[in-house]
Amino acid sequence: MGRKSTPQEAVAITLVRSPIGTPRSHRILLRGLGLRRLHHTVIRPNTSQVKGLVHKLSYLLEVRNAGTGAT
Repeated sequence: MGRKSTPQEAVAITLVRSPIGTPRSHRILLRGLGLRRLHHTVIRPNTSQVKGLVHKLSYLLEVRNAGTGAT
């Protein structure tokens, strides 16, 4: 019955521009990704939800492939 978990691709997301002056909703989305300050990097699984957030905030972020094994 148990599903085997397969290793998922991961992305490293870095906040490279200040969120000052951006819409409040964008600042809330940054917090949802776990980004709190400039040059802060987080590793997230490459899911459709994360891709959507990255697309919406692309003008503030730098994204690169982080390999497999994201939590």
